[in-house]
Amino acid sequence: MDSHRCTSACAYVEFARLHSEARFNLAGSGVAAYPLRGLPVSIDDLEINGPSLYGFPPLIERLALLKRVDPECVVHTNGTAMANHLAMSALFDPGDDVLVEEPAYQPLVATARFLGAHVLRFPRRAEAGYALDGVEIERQITPRTRLIVLTNLHNPSSMPAGREALEKVGEIARSHGAHVLVDEVYLEAIFAQPEPSAFHLGEEFVATSSLTKAYGLGGLRCGWILARPELAQKLWRLNDLFGVMPVHAGELLSVAALDHLPAIARRAKEMVEANRNTLRAMAGDFEHLELTVPEYGTTVFPRLHSGDAENFCRLLREEYETSVVPGRYFDRPEHFRIGLGGDPEMTREALARLALALRQWQNRTS
Repeated sequence: MDSHRCTSACAYVEFARLHSEARFNLAGSGVAAYPLRGLPVSIDDLEINGPSLYGFPPLIERLALLKRVDPECVVHTNGTAMANHLAMSALFDPGDDVLVEEPAYQPLVATARFLGAHVLRFPRRAEAGYALDGVEIERQITPRTRLIVLTNLHNPSSMPAGREALEKVGEIARSHGAHVLVDEVYLEAIFAQPEPSAFHLGEEFVATSSLTKAYGLGGLRCGWILARPELAQKLWRLNDLFGVMPVHAGELLSVAALDHLPAIARRAKEMVEANRNTLRAMAGDFEHLELTVPEYGTTVFPRLHSGDAENFCRLLREEYETSVVPGRYFDRPEHFRIGLGGDPEMTREALARLALALRQWQNRTS
């Protein structure tokens, strides 16, 4: 295998692992980690080994209930990243065209390219609030397009796709014999009025998600794919090459988490809403940013008015001990991404430091 293909597979994940930590961390995109002590489980509830099946039945049943689908449509995966990898592995062949939104979560693009796709892009434009626009997809789709890939809520802007727009994308895909893969990991963060999965919109839709971002349960690696039963069976067999057997203690803890999910969601909602309210209250302190605070979601994607955003991110980290995600990881180098899922006290201080850094930056660049 080409060594460049391996070493440059996903620059964003490398950044997240090695360079995103800071005393005041706005680089995270999910809710702060939920503690094990918050789950009503004891050591007697756990086992190391369990049945070797295509899906642990109690877990599949709970995921099916959560997403309002038949259990035969649920494929349990090792987080959303593997869900996306597994789904893409089944939905196109090397050399096929795959159409991915822009700006995009970089691993989606990297995975499609790693699997041999010819990747094309369709824009979600900042001036339109990053809305999903079927017209843009129609402009870019080709007879060789087998898959359209998008996120809902949009990563990095947290813009919802909207049912009407998704239905339009489904019509376009159907007319070209393509599928639509919707990464819905941030859709879980619409706590007030959860939206149904795009999976329900038609046979061309495949949806992925996990308990990671909205609930702070990333360590459970409880992800899933929603697919029609025939495709779901294919995905289970294909996963024999990747996952073989999940960690059974993780399955048991995921069942406990799903049984306790309303309480976990309340905690997450309180944290995210507190941070969003803080950001709104401080909006006047960010006069050097083009900033739109979304109604839902755990991320915000402002644009720096002047100067090099990469250098600003470096200043923020080195002199103010605060991290954000540089926009180059989302194809927008003039932007950066802020996370709203952290501890509210830490987030308040981080945003205050961001405001100070912006003032210093303006003085340097004016």
